[in-house]
Amino acid sequence: MGKGTSLIYSDRSDVGRRRANNQDSRSVLPPSSPQQYRTRGWLFLVADGMGAHAAGEMASGIAAERVPLVYEKSAHHSPAFALRRSIEQTNAEINAKGESAEEHRGMGTTCTTLVLVPRGALVGHIGDSRVYRVRGRTIDQLSRDHSLVWELELAGGMSREQAAGAAPKNIITRSMGPHPEVDVDLEGPFPVEEGDTFILCSDGLSGQLEDAEIGLLAAELEPREATAALVGLALVRGAPDNVTVIVARAGAEEVSKVSGSDPPWPLTEASSAGAGGGGALPWKWLAAAAVSLFVALVSVGLWRGDGSPAPADTGLGGAVFPVLAAGALLAFLVSIVAAFIGFLTPADGDVRVLPPGRQLGKGPYRSSSCAAASGLIEPIVASIETASAGLPDAERERTMTILASVRRQAAEGAFHEAVVAAAQALSIYTRAVEQARGDTVAGPTSES
Repeated sequence: MGKGTSLIYSDRSDVGRRRANNQDSRSVLPPSSPQQYRTRGWLFLVADGMGAHAAGEMASGIAAERVPLVYEKSAHHSPAFALRRSIEQTNAEINAKGESAEEHRGMGTTCTTLVLVPRGALVGHIGDSRVYRVRGRTIDQLSRDHSLVWELELAGGMSREQAAGAAPKNIITRSMGPHPEVDVDLEGPFPVEEGDTFILCSDGLSGQLEDAEIGLLAAELEPREATAALVGLALVRGAPDNVTVIVARAGAEEVSKVSGSDPPWPLTEASSAGAGGGGALPWKWLAAAAVSLFVALVSVGLWRGDGSPAPADTGLGGAVFPVLAAGALLAFLVSIVAAFIGFLTPADGDVRVLPPGRQLGKGPYRSSSCAAASGLIEPIVASIETASAGLPDAERERTMTILASVRRQAAEGAFHEAVVAAAQALSIYTRAVEQARGDTVAGPTSES
């Protein structure tokens, strides 16, 4: 059984180029022991807040703090149950906070979570922040956007491009906070292979980069360098929104280990009717017993007529009614026994379970090739080249020298080296943005 100790991750957040404050939040809940990895695993979360004043920042902050806490307290349940409960309970808390003051009213946040346990990768999701998986040279989107654009596309009759042109990209159809209850999407668990790289991000990243570009940088760079390069490329392209990203790479200890003998995951709790030792009153069986008894009594009455057996030569009453009465009486006894057993059995029948090897949801929803190639690297180089025109002379000259080497390496087929060099050019631009803002860093960064 895996220990969950070989995973490496890095996370990074940036206010962007046009926002005064950062309404994004993120959190990471690592396991403190192999036993804890087996019970609750790793949890990663990205939240993108919405609301006037500081309401959005408050909403995403509550999500980042409370979801991991409630999830950990619910670790005695299955990971799927605990994850759903943590998001639903936190939604209720954000809603209550929003209703408590006029300046907070209507505040909300996206909430996208990834849990890695021995059985695989589980996604809990609300909104349009995303979870990706990069495996080999393919990037898969494991979460579904709760946005008007996606709804138009899924409704049929529109291509992705047509849907994007028909509706604003920033209209989401589901979020945490505006309503007391929320519908949580659960996806997975998806089997994990060694080297799988998972990316969680707000739409400040996915709105500026193509999926293939996200996959390229996450696949070719180590998580720390990848988070910096991803945020850097969003800044190069204007970063009109806050940008938050987590990159986590699974090692040998996180490879999925699933056996048919593993216990199923309960997805719901037992009905409260089962409290006290007995199940709910089995009305269907009692009704069947009553009908059977009535049929038996009527059949006996018709058979006996005036109280004595019907003449044998009539045939009908002497043959049909006794058989009907006996059958109805047998059905009555069976129904009574079934009702009795149903009353004594705890009401666990309402509990839904997920057997080992089965998955929730319909993901992955989109897949793209992110194989390193000149056609994928050149748009990144062109973006950096355009943005570098605004850099001081020394930084611009250094950047242009690096970009020349990127193009040369890509032409020679040295794609990994080209991506590493492009990341260096992105770091130059990021530092220039930080200095212009007076930042010391591009946002709090952590890694493991």
